[in-house]
Amino acid sequence: MISKSNSALLIVGHGSTVNPDSSAPTLAHAAEIRRRKLFAEVGCAFWKEESSLRDAIFLFDPASIREVYVVPNFISEGYFAQTVIPRELELNGRLTKRSSGQIWKYCDPVGNHSLVTKLLLKRAEEVAQDADPAETSLLIVAHGTDLNENSAVAAKREADKIRSLGKYAAVLNAYMEESPLVSDWQKLTRTTNVVVVPFFISDGLHSYEDIPVLLGITKEGSTRLRSPERPTTRQAMTSRVARGEVFRRNPYKVDDRSLFYASSIGTDPGFADIIIEQAAKFDSESSLAG
Repeated sequence: MISKSNSALLIVGHGSTVNPDSSAPTLAHAAEIRRRKLFAEVGCAFWKEESSLRDAIFLFDPASIREVYVVPNFISEGYFAQTVIPRELELNGRLTKRSSGQIWKYCDPVGNHSLVTKLLLKRAEEVAQDADPAETSLLIVAHGTDLNENSAVAAKREADKIRSLGKYAAVLNAYMEESPLVSDWQKLTRTTNVVVVPFFISDGLHSYEDIPVLLGITKEGSTRLRSPERPTTRQAMTSRVARGEVFRRNPYKVDDRSLFYASSIGTDPGFADIIIEQAAKFDSESSLAG
């Protein structure tokens, strides 16, 4: 049981130096959890923006906060969850006791939670409400990387779980940088309708531009900020509207087939519940182990 009087929650995201939308879901989930008053404090830390991971070590006063739950807001238990976050936060395992006596509990990433399957189905249904599932293929798209083989595991796992439900004619996992490639979607699928859900935490360059280009539904550079280093407020707002259009033009007609393109799964408000449950899960598993 989480004691809110002396416990804090730290949600860790990737962040971006050029795209403010990258941290938006993490900040939104933190605000929602803060509103529920489940923890004495709720903070966020990022790899690529402020507050930084290294600064997060000093975020909570050990005099009042005796334990900190760290939940990686990452889809997979890959390179960042296994290597970067523990290194930057100076964690020496699942349970770390600081010299101050403060205890840090390193929880599973959000992408490992069983509720993700339900949210994927919800997102697919929302974006293609009129498409007959019997004539529809669902394509779950992740990044894929050679840095850590676990990076691709989460998408494959979700595809297998949804496939077993028998809801769609076909359910496939595809990747940007490893096989099966999302750019081969027309060869991989045979149905009249294809629903594509990016298996990412936030809507950034990958979901706004890279994947649509690989799908052949937009041209390269069509949604990129003209001055990504220092965009003006007006440029940023205009660009955000332009980029969001890629999710509102459904369906895309490609060779007499209908392609429905959804926004990234991690933007769903339901991820706030997943973050809370991953923290609670840590204690329940610890009690069973004890």
